[in-house]
Amino acid sequence: MSAQTAYDKAKAEGRAALVGYLPAGFPTRDGAIDALKTMVDAGCDVIEIGLPYTDPMMDGPTIQDAVHQALVGGVRVADVFRTVEAVAATGVPTLVMTYWNPVDHYGVDTFARDLASAGGAGLITPDLTPEEGGAWLEASDAHGGGQGLDRVFLVALSSTDERIEKITGVSRGFVYAASLMGVTGARTAVDTGAPRLVERTRAVIDKAGTGLPVGLGLGVGNGAQAAEVARFADGVIVGSAFVRRLLDAPDLASGLAGVRALTEELAEGVRATR
Repeated sequence: MSAQTAYDKAKAEGRAALVGYLPAGFPTRDGAIDALKTMVDAGCDVIEIGLPYTDPMMDGPTIQDAVHQALVGGVRVADVFRTVEAVAATGVPTLVMTYWNPVDHYGVDTFARDLASAGGAGLITPDLTPEEGGAWLEASDAHGGGQGLDRVFLVALSSTDERIEKITGVSRGFVYAASLMGVTGARTAVDTGAPRLVERTRAVIDKAGTGLPVGLGLGVGNGAQAAEVARFADGVIVGSAFVRRLLDAPDLASGLAGVRALTEELAEGVRATR
């Protein structure tokens, strides 16, 4: 199921979609699955599963810590697909967020095939440009059923309108608006450039008539911020705040309780009057 299905459902309910992220294998292989299922149960509309990678360029210290734990724990690409399969079985669109090198190393068409077989909706590729994404564009059309796999590219504050047009033209499922210049991590305030970035991106999408949703990520950490972003974006993307609940917990049960509480707070936030 495409992530756009979940975005459209949320829109029909008069709210933004809540998108939650955790890396596979963190805090353990099974612990990640438990946490992600908790996020679904407590109100996430779309799930992003991070593929742990040794050179996480965009990730801030919180996600780097989680990825390091996963890698030390021996997580492999096969574990990522296993996690996708378990979460996708809940019926929520489940995407993998990954740097491009692991996909290229695995084999682009093979990765797309195995992702589709696991029930995954598609990929979010923060360091892949449309110009270098030919193999992925082809593979994402070849797998995932009639509509293919979602391919979520990123637009940033520095993106020109021409760049936004190119990126949204090849995106499917939604487009990821990165609201901060820098690495990931919860912030005390949402970047002031975020509404303008979403506005510019939506203007390009409206001109093309594709109806592609815009999800905003990087920096949201509580319900008030989720409500703020939900007033102008189609989706609110949260990662580091979920990771932090697990990192700070003395045990998995406490971590899962923290994840549930945060999800419920964020879900209430995206349902605030827009």
